[in-house]
Amino acid sequence: MNPLLSPFDTAPFSQIENEHFMPAFTQAMADARAEIDAITENKEAPTFTNTIEALDFAGEQLDRISSVFFNLNSAETNEEIQKIAQEVSPLLSEFGNDITLNEALFKRVKAVYEQKDNLDLTVEQQTLLDKRYKGFSRNGANLAEDKKTRLREIDAELSKLKLKFGENVLAETNKFKMHLTNEEDLDGLPEGEKEAAAQLAKSKDLDGWLITLDYPSYIPFMKYAKNRELRKKLSLAFGSKAFKGDELDNQENVLKIAKLRHERANLLGYATHANFVLEERMAETPEKVHSFLNELLEKAKPAAEREFKQLEDFAKELDGIDQLQKWDGAYYSEKLKQKLFNLDDEILKPYFKLENVIAGVFKVAEKLFGLQFKEVTNVDKYHEDVKTYEVFDAENTFISLFYADFHPRSGKRGGAWMTSYKPQYIKDGVNVRPHISNVCNFTKPTNTKPSLLTFNEVTTLFHEFGHGLHGMLANTTYPSLSGTSVYWDFVELPSQVLENWCYEKEALELFATHYQTGEVIPMELVQKIKESATFQEGMQTLRQLSFGLLDMSWHGVDPTNFTNVKAQEDKAFTGTDLYPSTAETCMSTAFSHIFQGGYSSGYYSYKWAEVLDADAFAYFKEEGIFNKDVATKFKDNVLSKGGTENPMVLYKRFRGAEPKVEALLERAGLL
Repeated sequence: MNPLLSPFDTAPFSQIENEHFMPAFTQAMADARAEIDAITENKEAPTFTNTIEALDFAGEQLDRISSVFFNLNSAETNEEIQKIAQEVSPLLSEFGNDITLNEALFKRVKAVYEQKDNLDLTVEQQTLLDKRYKGFSRNGANLAEDKKTRLREIDAELSKLKLKFGENVLAETNKFKMHLTNEEDLDGLPEGEKEAAAQLAKSKDLDGWLITLDYPSYIPFMKYAKNRELRKKLSLAFGSKAFKGDELDNQENVLKIAKLRHERANLLGYATHANFVLEERMAETPEKVHSFLNELLEKAKPAAEREFKQLEDFAKELDGIDQLQKWDGAYYSEKLKQKLFNLDDEILKPYFKLENVIAGVFKVAEKLFGLQFKEVTNVDKYHEDVKTYEVFDAENTFISLFYADFHPRSGKRGGAWMTSYKPQYIKDGVNVRPHISNVCNFTKPTNTKPSLLTFNEVTTLFHEFGHGLHGMLANTTYPSLSGTSVYWDFVELPSQVLENWCYEKEALELFATHYQTGEVIPMELVQKIKESATFQEGMQTLRQLSFGLLDMSWHGVDPTNFTNVKAQEDKAFTGTDLYPSTAETCMSTAFSHIFQGGYSSGYYSYKWAEVLDADAFAYFKEEGIFNKDVATKFKDNVLSKGGTENPMVLYKRFRGAEPKVEALLERAGLL
């Protein structure tokens, strides 16, 4: 019996074998096709209910199987799963095209769309109808047959290329190991980091210490290790991922993806891939994105250059460094930060035991939105590290299931993300509640210490949990408009706004207690965290803007004649570069956000959402960071509404006005 083909509420991880996936996909696609056929063959005239609504609820089983499979491919993959992903991705892409290029179906959708002004639809129903119609027209429904065929070919090829890109990056990350046997090579590293490196070596049956390209290993070494040559070695390994001209090289994949996306956009009548993407974003056009990025660049660059000069002078004075290189940045920034604020992560980490931070973020959610989290052990999991919680509101109504998976392992890609195993929707009068997951890569507990987070990791946990709340508190009728199914440059608002609580005394006192003594984090440390929050903000902003500009340089132009990935990248970075360029490194070949994830033509949205979040949090600060009225407005107009209305309309309903860029510049100390 295939557990994926029986109806399931929670994902039946322990019963799933890899051989279940392909038969389950095949069957679920056939079932979904039958549901589509039932819509197109309906003899009755097309209505909102029998066409648009029926379409939104079609293929539910396929969606559930896909979410289980692709979440495993990110968080607990192996060669077999990766092989299935390569096999099934083009089939799913073909299936998607079978729907968007289904003429009979489009005809019915169009018939409903053309009478939309005479239908008595709710705002959510109008949004769904618009989204459905655009989903067809933006994906080739109005194209001639030969162009439709080409579109299918492009989509199948892109789905494979994106997977291959991600597999290469993961393989490169796992492949590199810096094995150290001389303790002097670890000079400068805090004891906890040394212990973690020793434990990692031991797990691989090696003596000494092991440093890898996983963030919890890589970042502390770059920040603390005195040995400049080893920092250089590690930095070049990190920066040259999939850029070595071998079988794991991504240069060809990058060029192919960029060119195919451009061709696809042209087929559909758009000037570039960015024009296509941005039509459904708050930013609307590539011109607007460029002017937004350049406005911030103009404000941030003088500050960044001042900060860089300060860092150069400091490194020269401290160690006689004549030319600051990329592998020096984190090390001397940390030293300078300690000098200026007498604050380093090692002082802070004892106050941020992982379990306490989790309890803290739950407490913040309780004070703001009345939520209660109860850990449960009877929910099936895909790895023993995963924790599961049931979430209830103040009236004890079940709100959501929440999975939390916080430590790195070889089958898990780097970074941190939120995802969903089951969407929220309302059907036949029943409000079906969502299953939401946060996945991160935080330092594991060692034999002598629990998992202690850096402050950066604390903000990451709050960030992903903000996305989580967007999913958990969803309250819409249709699954395709639920939770985080919003415009891409709006999706980061709930996550980024929640980070602000990490800097507030009132919030920190709820959870930042010393793991040994139980002492609450001292006020002067909280003050230093706040003061140091804008440390090197100009440089940080410049870095984020450079990524946004790099993204636009691949997707906002015609890349047909691009032949050299590195040359193209260097050109994009002109004007934002502070450090000397290194010939052996290239960011694009491992820039998974834009070449594998969903951020192509959308990387600017991190900064865009920062404007929203700075403006939104200013409102909380005015009224009190735990003010129930403001929190309720945020929940009712942003968190629960998903993509049911235009995001600017929702934002203005919460805030009373459009967001101001000054709120961000002021918070960043760039005014």
